Order: sequence, then structure tokens, then C-alpha cells
Amino acid sequence: MTNFPGRWWHALDDGRVQCDLCPRDCRLHDGQRGACFVRQREGEGIVLTTYGRSSGFCIDPIEKKPLHHFYPGSAVFSFGTAGCNLACKFCQNWDISKSREMDTLMDAASPEAIAAAAAEHGCRSVAFTYNDPVIFAEYALDTAAACHARGVATVAVTAGYIGAGARQEFFAGMDAANVDLKGFTDEFYVKLCGAHLAPVLDTLVAIRHASGCWLEITTLLIPGRNDSDAELTAMCRWIARELGTDVPLHFTAFHPDYKVTDVAATPAATLRRARRIGLDEGLRYVYTGNVHDRDGGTTSCPGCRAPLIARDWYEIRRYDLTPEGACPHCGTPVAGRFGDFDGQLGRHRIPVRLDGFRSTQAEPR
Repeated sequence: MTNFPGRWWHALDDGRVQCDLCPRDCRLHDGQRGACFVRQREGEGIVLTTYGRSSGFCIDPIEKKPLHHFYPGSAVFSFGTAGCNLACKFCQNWDISKSREMDTLMDAASPEAIAAAAAEHGCRSVAFTYNDPVIFAEYALDTAAACHARGVATVAVTAGYIGAGARQEFFAGMDAANVDLKGFTDEFYVKLCGAHLAPVLDTLVAIRHASGCWLEITTLLIPGRNDSDAELTAMCRWIARELGTDVPLHFTAFHPDYKVTDVAATPAATLRRARRIGLDEGLRYVYTGNVHDRDGGTTSCPGCRAPLIARDWYEIRRYDLTPEGACPHCGTPVAGRFGDFDGQLGRHRIPVRLDGFRSTQAEPR
């Protein structure tokens, strides 16, 4: 497929073109690529080199995103492309996000083909995941429009590193987002992610207060790097104050990977400690992830504290919530997006080929 005309850029007086999609503000000469590797100066503008091309398609449980308050147990049609606008040294998907071999990695699929495949496979939503959808925003938004036309919801799994000019439109196209809050100091972001904390906090506030997008947050805890009591307390207090106590927070376990192989995997005790800090700071829904922890995976009623959704990793072991999302015991509503519980996909991850769903790439807007 040909390169797709990009948006969110402007010409500079010195002859370069600045990409305005994310806070990196890459300034490019003709032929140069941005830090994300997939947005390129071509002629007098920016093009997206990965439109209509994917690193693969899978059907996942929605809990894997992780989203615990967005149609629990439902199947989500997941895909990503390649590249990333962060440079996380601990990236758990580095083989995709750091890929430079796009021609050999990617399957082709138009937005309409993805929407059709998701509907055909009974998926309640489509997730833009595996690498950050911010960098393929045009493809993600066109796919979101095609999904909404078929009654399929959309999910962004993102680090939230997006510019103010693109932020509102991007999240207006999403029904849910899980934002990866990497840590809670700018030093952590600079040294381990090659980025800054403030734009991510701005994104979280914008999603929560200026969009209709359901928000959950994930923090990967790396021993000795972002897991101190002081940092976790400051983060949870900020979430409660700026976003509210109903935003679910997931603490997940790190495993050594990419350029951080000298740090041991996160102990389960660290996740439980972080969860306790969040609950003590008033957050109503705090979870542990990437470990077997029945308590840490359970959604409890914020009123009577009855266990309503019990999980073990990605599996739902108990579901006791009304279709409207309320506790059947005391009637207290649980924050989120709920409906009839029709069973669950479970822990299975099902690869999908889109050969039979391919259609012509959409014309550039």
C-alpha cells in the first residue's frame, strides 16, 4: 500500500516540516522519518508509512488490555503496526514497537476489513494495541469510524504521549482507553522512556474530563525504579485528586526484557503493596496484573464491599453484577461500561488471518 497523507503538521520557515502529532515535535527534511520511524517527510508534508498494514491480528480477552470495567469477559479484536514514539528501555513488546522491518512484518487490511472481521468473529470491540496507536492515528481513526458503523466499540492501549492538537480528536474516536502511566517522576520518563511526564498527565486529564472515552490506567512496576512508597503514594493521590476515585488502576508485574535485563521480575508482594497504597489513598478500583492474585483481580462493590467480579489473571471466576452495572446486593453503581454478561473468552489468544476480509484501501481524506 502507498503512504497515506498524514495530518497534524506544519511547515517551518527554515524549510523543514514539523510533525505536531506528539510532543516530540520532530522537524524533518524531505525523506527523513520521525522518532517513531513510521511518520515521514515526503515532499511538502508528512505521510504515515504504516496505514493499512499490521503486525498481525488476534482475538484477546478484554481483560488482557487490561480493561476490567469495559464489558468484562468480552472478546476484543486486537492489532498493531510497528514503531513507537517513546524509547522505553524496558519495553515488553520491543520486537513490534522497535521494528524497522515493516515490509516483512505486516499483513494488509483496510479499516473496513478490520471492522468486518471483528463483527464476523463476534468481538464487542477492536483494540489498537501491541504498539502505540497514537503514531498511526489516521489509520486508527478511520478504523474506529468503520467499527462504529457496524456497532463495534474501539479501544486504545496507549502511553498517552500525544500533542494537544491531536488529543481531542483521537480520543473522541475511542470508546475506551488504557493509558500506560510509566512512572510518576519526570526523571523516570527521561532516563528510561526518552520522554516527559507532563504531557501524559495532560492526556489523562483530557480523557477523563473532556471526552466520553472510558479510562483505565496501568503502571508496570519495575523493582527499584518506580515502585517506592513515596512515588506510588504521590501517583495515587494525584489520580484521586485530578481524575477521581472511580478510575481503575492496574499495577502489573515487570519481567526482564529489551535493555533492562539486570533487574529481577516484580515480586507479587510489590504489587500487593502498591494496591494497598492505592486503596488507602481512596481509589475504589485497584488491581494487580500478570500474576495469579484472586484478591487483586476482584472488583468489589464500592458501597457494601461485596465481591462482584472475581478474576484469576484473565479468567472471570465469578460475575455478580446487574446489566446496568450495579451491585445486586445494595444497588450501588459500579463505574464502567457494562451490559449482559454472556460468558467469557477466557485466557485464550486466537490468531486471525484477514485474507477473506481484505478490501481496497480507503482513499486519502
